[in-house]
Amino acid sequence: METPPPAGTPPPERPPVTPSPGSPAAHATPDAPGSPSTPSAPDCPGTPDGPDRHGAPAAPHDPGTPGVPATPGAPGSPAAPHLPGTTGIPAALGTPAAPGGNAAPHSTATSPGPGPGPISSPGPAPRPDADARHDDVRHGDALRAAVLEAVVLAGHLLLYPSGLVTDRCADTPCGPRPPVLLLHGLSDNRSAFVVLRRALVRDGTRRVVAVNHSPLTRDLRAAARRLDRHVEEVCERTGRDQVDLVGHSLGGLVARYYVQRLGGDRRVRTVVTLGTPHSGTAAVPLAGVHPLVRQMRPGSAVLRELAAPAPGCRTRFVSFWSDLDLWMSPAETARLDHPDLDTTNVRVTGVGHLALPVHPAVAARVVAELDAGQARYGTTGSVSAA
Repeated sequence: METPPPAGTPPPERPPVTPSPGSPAAHATPDAPGSPSTPSAPDCPGTPDGPDRHGAPAAPHDPGTPGVPATPGAPGSPAAPHLPGTTGIPAALGTPAAPGGNAAPHSTATSPGPGPGPISSPGPAPRPDADARHDDVRHGDALRAAVLEAVVLAGHLLLYPSGLVTDRCADTPCGPRPPVLLLHGLSDNRSAFVVLRRALVRDGTRRVVAVNHSPLTRDLRAAARRLDRHVEEVCERTGRDQVDLVGHSLGGLVARYYVQRLGGDRRVRTVVTLGTPHSGTAAVPLAGVHPLVRQMRPGSAVLRELAAPAPGCRTRFVSFWSDLDLWMSPAETARLDHPDLDTTNVRVTGVGHLALPVHPAVAARVVAELDAGQARYGTTGSVSAA
Protein backbone atom coordinates (compact mmCIF):
# COMPACT_ATOMS: atom_id res chain seq x y z
CA MET A 1 0.00 0.00 0.00
CA GLU A 2 1.24 3.40 -0.99
CA THR A 3 1.88 5.77 1.94
CA PRO A 4 -0.03 9.08 1.51
CA PRO A 5 2.11 12.16 1.45
CA PRO A 6 2.31 14.25 4.53
CA ALA A 7 -0.20 17.03 4.92
CA GLY A 8 0.78 20.30 3.25
CA THR A 9 2.95 18.62 0.63
CA PRO A 10 2.09 19.91 -2.92
CA PRO A 11 0.92 17.22 -5.35
CA PRO A 12 3.50 16.11 -7.92
CA GLU A 13 3.40 17.75 -11.35
CA ARG A 14 1.78 15.78 -14.07
CA PRO A 15 3.46 15.64 -17.52
CA PRO A 16 1.84 17.85 -20.18
CA VAL A 17 -0.74 16.12 -22.33
CA THR A 18 -0.08 16.36 -26.06
CA PRO A 19 -3.40 16.40 -27.99
CA SER A 20 -3.70 14.04 -30.87
CA PRO A 21 -4.17 15.48 -34.38
CA GLY A 22 -7.79 16.10 -35.24
CA SER A 23 -8.99 16.28 -31.61
CA PRO A 24 -10.84 19.39 -30.42
CA ALA A 25 -7.96 20.17 -28.10
CA ALA A 26 -5.73 20.81 -31.06
CA HIS A 27 -6.99 24.36 -31.00
CA ALA A 28 -6.31 26.67 -28.10
CA THR A 29 -8.24 25.61 -24.99
CA PRO A 30 -8.74 27.81 -21.96
CA ASP A 31 -6.09 27.02 -19.33
CA ALA A 32 -7.05 25.76 -15.93
CA PRO A 33 -7.07 28.40 -13.25
CA GLY A 34 -3.69 28.84 -11.80
CA SER A 35 -1.83 26.86 -14.42
CA PRO A 36 0.60 28.44 -16.87
CA SER A 37 -0.70 29.33 -20.31
CA THR A 38 0.17 26.99 -23.13
CA PRO A 39 1.18 28.91 -26.26
CA SER A 40 -1.17 28.37 -29.16
CA ALA A 41 -0.02 27.08 -32.51
CA PRO A 42 0.69 29.83 -35.02
CA ASP A 43 -1.92 30.53 -37.65
CA CYS A 44 -1.20 29.70 -41.29
CA PRO A 45 -0.67 32.94 -43.22
CA GLY A 46 -3.72 33.95 -45.24
CA THR A 47 -5.89 31.10 -43.87
CA PRO A 48 -9.24 32.31 -42.49
CA ASP A 49 -10.49 31.11 -39.15
CA GLY A 50 -12.79 28.17 -39.40
CA PRO A 51 -12.37 24.39 -39.64
CA ASP A 52 -8.70 23.39 -39.40
CA ARG A 53 -6.88 21.43 -42.03
CA HIS A 54 -7.94 18.14 -40.42
CA GLY A 55 -11.62 19.08 -40.54
CA ALA A 56 -12.13 19.68 -36.80
CA PRO A 57 -14.32 22.72 -35.96
CA ALA A 58 -12.64 25.68 -34.32
CA ALA A 59 -13.24 26.20 -30.61
CA PRO A 60 -15.31 29.26 -29.83
CA HIS A 61 -13.34 32.17 -28.50
CA ASP A 62 -13.82 33.16 -24.90
CA PRO A 63 -13.64 36.96 -24.65
CA GLY A 64 -10.82 38.02 -22.46
CA THR A 65 -8.80 34.82 -22.70
CA PRO A 66 -5.21 35.61 -23.47
CA GLY A 67 -3.38 34.02 -26.35
CA VAL A 68 -6.44 33.25 -28.49
CA PRO A 69 -7.00 35.30 -31.67
CA ALA A 70 -10.34 37.09 -31.82
CA THR A 71 -12.94 35.82 -34.27
CA PRO A 72 -13.87 38.51 -36.81
CA GLY A 73 -17.21 40.03 -36.07
CA ALA A 74 -17.62 38.46 -32.64
CA PRO A 75 -19.20 40.82 -30.12
CA GLY A 76 -16.71 42.36 -27.81
CA SER A 77 -13.64 41.01 -29.55
CA PRO A 78 -10.79 43.32 -30.47
CA ALA A 79 -10.18 44.15 -34.13
CA ALA A 80 -7.56 42.16 -35.97
CA PRO A 81 -4.27 44.03 -36.27
CA HIS A 82 -3.44 45.59 -39.63
CA LEU A 83 -0.56 43.94 -41.44
CA PRO A 84 1.86 46.27 -43.16
CA GLY A 85 1.54 46.27 -46.93
CA THR A 86 -2.06 45.03 -47.07
CA THR A 87 -4.93 46.97 -48.56
CA GLY A 88 -8.47 46.65 -47.31
CA ILE A 89 -11.48 46.27 -49.65
CA PRO A 90 -13.46 49.49 -50.06
CA ALA A 91 -16.23 49.79 -47.55
CA ALA A 92 -18.81 50.20 -50.30
CA LEU A 93 -18.37 46.54 -51.24
CA GLY A 94 -18.97 45.34 -47.68
CA THR A 95 -16.59 42.34 -47.93
CA PRO A 96 -14.36 41.95 -44.83
CA ALA A 97 -10.70 41.09 -45.15
CA ALA A 98 -9.53 37.69 -43.91
CA PRO A 99 -7.94 37.99 -40.45
CA GLY A 100 -4.23 37.70 -40.50
CA GLY A 101 -4.01 37.65 -44.31
CA ASN A 102 -3.93 39.99 -47.24
CA ALA A 103 -7.22 41.59 -48.18
CA ALA A 104 -8.95 40.25 -51.25
CA PRO A 105 -8.55 42.47 -54.33
CA HIS A 106 -11.51 44.54 -55.53
CA SER A 107 -13.55 42.78 -58.19
CA THR A 108 -16.86 43.40 -59.90
CA ALA A 109 -17.53 39.66 -60.10
CA THR A 110 -17.93 37.17 -57.26
CA SER A 111 -14.86 36.64 -55.14
CA PRO A 112 -14.03 33.81 -52.67
CA GLY A 113 -14.37 34.64 -48.99
CA PRO A 114 -13.96 32.94 -45.66
CA GLY A 115 -17.40 31.36 -45.75
CA PRO A 116 -18.53 28.10 -47.34
CA GLY A 117 -19.46 29.69 -50.69
CA PRO A 118 -18.70 32.66 -52.99
CA ILE A 119 -19.59 36.18 -51.89
CA SER A 120 -21.21 38.35 -54.57
CA SER A 121 -20.52 42.03 -54.67
CA PRO A 122 -23.75 43.80 -53.70
CA GLY A 123 -25.40 45.40 -56.72
CA PRO A 124 -23.98 46.09 -60.18
CA ALA A 125 -20.54 47.55 -60.60
CA PRO A 126 -20.46 51.35 -60.98
CA ARG A 127 -20.55 52.50 -64.60
CA PRO A 128 -17.27 53.93 -65.89
CA ASP A 129 -17.02 57.69 -66.09
CA ALA A 130 -16.58 57.48 -69.88
CA ASP A 131 -20.06 55.98 -70.30
CA ALA A 132 -21.59 58.66 -68.10
CA ARG A 133 -19.88 61.41 -70.08
CA HIS A 134 -21.06 59.80 -73.34
CA ASP A 135 -24.67 59.81 -72.09
CA ASP A 136 -24.35 63.45 -71.08
CA VAL A 137 -23.08 64.33 -74.54
CA ARG A 138 -25.91 62.41 -76.18
CA HIS A 139 -28.52 64.15 -74.04
CA GLY A 140 -26.94 67.51 -74.81
CA ASP A 141 -26.95 66.77 -78.55
CA ALA A 142 -30.60 65.75 -78.42
CA LEU A 143 -31.55 68.90 -76.55
CA ARG A 144 -29.68 71.15 -78.99
CA ALA A 145 -31.24 69.31 -81.94
CA ALA A 146 -34.73 69.79 -80.49
CA VAL A 147 -34.13 73.50 -79.99
CA LEU A 148 -32.79 73.84 -83.53
CA GLU A 149 -35.81 71.99 -84.93
CA ALA A 150 -38.14 74.41 -83.15
CA VAL A 151 -36.25 77.43 -84.47
CA VAL A 152 -36.23 76.03 -88.03
CA LEU A 153 -39.95 75.29 -87.86
CA ALA A 154 -40.74 78.82 -86.70
CA GLY A 155 -38.62 80.37 -89.43
CA HIS A 156 -40.08 78.04 -92.03
CA LEU A 157 -43.61 79.04 -91.15
CA LEU A 158 -42.65 82.67 -91.74
CA LEU A 159 -41.04 81.90 -95.12
CA TYR A 160 -43.65 79.42 -96.32
CA PRO A 161 -45.81 81.97 -98.20
CA SER A 162 -42.78 83.08 -100.24
CA GLY A 163 -42.33 79.52 -101.49
CA LEU A 164 -45.75 79.29 -103.06
CA VAL A 165 -44.58 81.13 -106.18
CA THR A 166 -43.31 78.81 -108.92
CA ASP A 167 -39.57 78.99 -109.60
CA ARG A 168 -38.80 79.25 -113.34
CA CYS A 169 -35.54 78.57 -115.09
CA ALA A 170 -34.27 81.43 -117.29
CA ASP A 171 -33.55 80.83 -120.97
CA THR A 172 -29.86 81.50 -120.57
CA PRO A 173 -26.87 79.18 -120.50
CA CYS A 174 -25.78 78.19 -117.00
CA GLY A 175 -22.23 77.82 -115.66
CA PRO A 176 -19.83 74.96 -116.30
CA ARG A 177 -21.56 72.66 -113.81
CA PRO A 178 -24.89 70.88 -114.41
CA PRO A 179 -28.01 72.68 -113.18
CA VAL A 180 -29.53 71.54 -109.89
CA LEU A 181 -33.21 70.82 -109.20
CA LEU A 182 -34.36 70.97 -105.57
CA LEU A 183 -37.28 68.75 -104.48
CA HIS A 184 -39.00 69.45 -101.13
CA GLY A 185 -40.74 67.03 -98.80
CA LEU A 186 -44.34 66.32 -97.86
CA SER A 187 -46.55 69.36 -97.07
CA ASP A 188 -43.68 71.72 -97.84
CA ASN A 189 -42.52 73.98 -100.66
CA ARG A 190 -39.34 75.41 -102.13
CA SER A 191 -38.87 77.83 -99.20
CA ALA A 192 -37.25 74.91 -97.34
CA PHE A 193 -34.10 75.37 -99.46
CA VAL A 194 -33.29 79.02 -98.72
CA VAL A 195 -29.92 78.22 -97.11
CA LEU A 196 -28.95 75.36 -99.42
CA ARG A 197 -29.82 77.31 -102.54
CA ARG A 198 -27.65 80.23 -101.44
CA ALA A 199 -24.73 77.83 -100.87
CA LEU A 200 -25.16 76.25 -104.32
CA VAL A 201 -25.23 79.52 -106.27
CA ARG A 202 -22.48 81.26 -104.30
CA ASP A 203 -19.68 80.49 -106.79
CA GLY A 204 -21.85 81.18 -109.84
CA THR A 205 -20.98 77.91 -111.58
CA ARG A 206 -24.46 76.36 -111.71
CA ARG A 207 -28.13 77.16 -112.19
CA VAL A 208 -30.48 76.17 -109.35
CA VAL A 209 -34.22 75.58 -109.73
CA ALA A 210 -36.57 74.66 -106.86
CA VAL A 211 -39.57 72.56 -107.90
CA ASN A 212 -42.90 72.61 -106.04
CA HIS A 213 -44.95 69.43 -105.88
CA SER A 214 -48.64 69.80 -106.54
CA PRO A 215 -50.58 69.98 -103.25
CA LEU A 216 -53.09 67.58 -104.81
CA THR A 217 -50.50 64.85 -105.34
CA ARG A 218 -51.65 61.49 -103.96
CA ASP A 219 -49.20 59.19 -105.74
CA LEU A 220 -45.42 59.31 -105.67
CA ARG A 221 -45.27 57.88 -109.20
CA ALA A 222 -47.27 60.82 -110.54
CA ALA A 223 -44.85 63.24 -108.87
CA ALA A 224 -41.94 61.41 -110.56
CA ARG A 225 -43.60 61.78 -113.98
CA ARG A 226 -44.00 65.53 -113.43
CA LEU A 227 -40.34 65.67 -112.43
CA ASP A 228 -39.49 64.11 -115.78
CA ARG A 229 -41.13 67.04 -117.53
CA HIS A 230 -39.31 69.57 -115.29
CA VAL A 231 -35.94 67.98 -116.07
CA GLU A 232 -36.54 68.07 -119.82
CA GLU A 233 -37.55 71.72 -119.61
CA VAL A 234 -34.43 72.68 -117.64
CA CYS A 235 -32.15 70.81 -120.04
CA GLU A 236 -33.79 72.58 -123.00
CA ARG A 237 -33.52 76.06 -121.43
CA THR A 238 -29.92 75.68 -120.27
CA GLY A 239 -28.57 73.66 -123.17
CA ARG A 240 -27.26 70.95 -120.82
CA ASP A 241 -27.69 67.21 -121.24
CA GLN A 242 -27.62 66.36 -117.54
CA VAL A 243 -28.80 67.73 -114.21
CA ASP A 244 -28.26 67.06 -110.52
CA LEU A 245 -31.17 66.42 -108.13
CA VAL A 246 -31.36 67.21 -104.40
CA GLY A 247 -34.40 65.87 -102.54
CA HIS A 248 -35.46 66.30 -98.92
CA SER A 249 -37.53 63.49 -97.36
CA LEU A 250 -40.30 62.62 -99.87
CA GLY A 251 -38.45 64.58 -102.58
CA GLY A 252 -35.59 62.08 -102.40
CA LEU A 253 -37.92 59.17 -103.13
CA VAL A 254 -39.47 61.06 -106.05
CA ALA A 255 -35.99 61.64 -107.52
CA ARG A 256 -35.00 58.02 -106.99
CA TYR A 257 -38.18 56.68 -108.61
CA TYR A 258 -37.62 58.91 -111.63
CA VAL A 259 -34.05 57.67 -112.02
CA GLN A 260 -34.63 53.97 -111.36
CA ARG A 261 -38.09 53.36 -112.85
CA LEU A 262 -38.60 56.04 -115.51
CA GLY A 263 -35.19 56.00 -117.20
CA GLY A 264 -34.02 59.23 -115.56
CA ASP A 265 -30.45 57.94 -115.19
CA ARG A 266 -29.74 59.17 -118.73
CA ARG A 267 -30.44 62.76 -117.57
CA VAL A 268 -29.35 62.74 -113.93
CA ARG A 269 -25.69 62.74 -113.00
CA THR A 270 -26.04 62.80 -109.16
CA VAL A 271 -28.97 62.43 -106.73
CA VAL A 272 -28.51 63.77 -103.19
CA THR A 273 -31.13 62.76 -100.63
CA LEU A 274 -31.60 64.39 -97.20
CA GLY A 275 -33.52 62.40 -94.58
CA THR A 276 -35.25 60.20 -97.18
CA PRO A 277 -36.91 56.94 -95.98
CA HIS A 278 -35.29 54.63 -98.56
CA SER A 279 -36.37 51.55 -96.59
CA GLY A 280 -39.60 53.05 -95.24
CA THR A 281 -40.34 54.76 -91.94
CA ALA A 282 -42.69 53.71 -89.15
CA ALA A 283 -42.76 57.15 -87.49
CA VAL A 284 -46.07 58.93 -86.75
CA PRO A 285 -48.48 55.98 -87.22
CA LEU A 286 -51.55 58.27 -87.42
CA ALA A 287 -50.11 60.01 -90.49
CA GLY A 288 -50.72 56.83 -92.46
CA VAL A 289 -54.11 58.14 -93.51
CA HIS A 290 -52.33 60.17 -96.21
CA PRO A 291 -51.68 58.06 -99.35
CA LEU A 292 -48.17 59.47 -99.80
CA VAL A 293 -47.28 58.53 -96.22
CA ARG A 294 -48.54 54.99 -96.83
CA GLN A 295 -46.19 54.77 -99.81
CA MET A 296 -43.30 55.64 -97.47
CA ARG A 297 -44.11 52.80 -95.07
CA PRO A 298 -41.85 49.72 -95.02
CA GLY A 299 -42.95 47.10 -97.54
CA SER A 300 -45.13 49.43 -99.64
CA ALA A 301 -45.55 48.71 -103.35
CA VAL A 302 -43.45 51.76 -104.29
CA LEU A 303 -40.56 50.72 -102.04
CA ARG A 304 -40.72 47.18 -103.40
CA GLU A 305 -40.32 48.62 -106.90
CA LEU A 306 -37.31 50.63 -105.80
CA ALA A 307 -35.76 47.57 -104.15
CA ALA A 308 -35.98 45.62 -107.41
CA PRO A 309 -32.80 45.12 -109.48
CA ALA A 310 -31.57 48.21 -111.36
CA PRO A 311 -28.72 46.93 -113.52
CA GLY A 312 -26.73 49.50 -115.47
CA CYS A 313 -28.02 52.55 -113.56
CA ARG A 314 -25.62 55.38 -114.40
CA THR A 315 -26.59 57.84 -111.64
CA ARG A 316 -24.59 58.36 -108.47
CA PHE A 317 -26.52 58.54 -105.16
CA VAL A 318 -25.44 60.38 -101.98
CA SER A 319 -27.66 59.81 -98.93
CA PHE A 320 -27.51 62.05 -95.86
CA TRP A 321 -28.98 60.46 -92.74
CA SER A 322 -29.05 61.78 -89.16
CA ASP A 323 -28.90 59.89 -85.88
CA LEU A 324 -31.42 62.37 -84.41
CA ASP A 325 -33.93 62.37 -87.29
CA LEU A 326 -37.15 61.52 -85.43
CA TRP A 327 -39.14 61.26 -88.67
CA MET A 328 -37.01 58.30 -89.71
CA SER A 329 -37.79 55.19 -87.69
CA PRO A 330 -35.33 53.63 -87.46
CA ALA A 331 -32.83 56.39 -88.24
CA GLU A 332 -30.81 54.07 -90.53
CA THR A 333 -33.75 53.82 -92.93
CA ALA A 334 -32.44 57.02 -94.54
CA ARG A 335 -29.36 55.11 -95.70
CA LEU A 336 -29.44 53.85 -99.28
CA ASP A 337 -28.10 50.33 -99.70
CA HIS A 338 -28.79 48.78 -103.10
CA PRO A 339 -26.47 46.29 -104.84
CA ASP A 340 -26.95 47.86 -108.29
CA LEU A 341 -26.52 51.50 -107.32
CA ASP A 342 -23.42 53.62 -106.78
CA THR A 343 -24.13 54.95 -103.29
CA THR A 344 -22.40 57.01 -100.61
CA ASN A 345 -24.04 57.28 -97.18
CA VAL A 346 -23.17 60.37 -95.15
CA ARG A 347 -23.97 60.24 -91.45
CA VAL A 348 -24.95 63.56 -89.85
CA THR A 349 -24.77 63.84 -86.05
CA GLY A 350 -26.85 66.10 -83.83
CA VAL A 351 -29.19 67.45 -86.54
CA GLY A 352 -32.93 66.84 -86.80
CA HIS A 353 -35.12 66.21 -89.84
CA LEU A 354 -36.24 69.78 -90.56
CA ALA A 355 -32.76 71.20 -90.03
CA LEU A 356 -31.04 68.99 -92.61
CA PRO A 357 -31.62 71.34 -95.60
CA VAL A 358 -30.63 74.45 -93.63
CA HIS A 359 -27.67 73.28 -91.56
CA PRO A 360 -24.46 74.99 -92.77
CA ALA A 361 -22.31 71.86 -92.42
CA VAL A 362 -24.79 69.79 -94.41
CA ALA A 363 -25.09 72.47 -97.11
CA ALA A 364 -21.29 72.65 -97.45
CA ARG A 365 -21.06 68.88 -97.80
CA VAL A 366 -23.83 68.78 -100.42
CA VAL A 367 -21.96 71.37 -102.49
CA ALA A 368 -18.76 69.34 -102.16
CA GLU A 369 -20.47 66.14 -103.30
CA LEU A 370 -22.00 67.85 -106.34
CA ASP A 371 -18.67 69.46 -107.19
CA ALA A 372 -17.04 66.01 -107.16
CA GLY A 373 -19.80 64.58 -109.30
CA GLN A 374 -17.89 61.55 -110.57
CA ALA A 375 -19.72 58.25 -110.34
CA ARG A 376 -17.72 55.46 -108.73
CA TYR A 377 -19.96 52.57 -109.67
CA GLY A 378 -20.49 50.06 -106.90
CA THR A 379 -18.76 51.91 -104.07
CA THR A 380 -20.21 52.68 -100.69
CA GLY A 381 -18.86 55.09 -98.08
CA SER A 382 -19.84 56.47 -94.69
CA VAL A 383 -18.57 59.71 -93.20
CA SER A 384 -19.67 62.29 -90.65
CA ALA A 385 -20.73 65.74 -91.77
CA ALA A 386 -21.60 67.50 -88.50
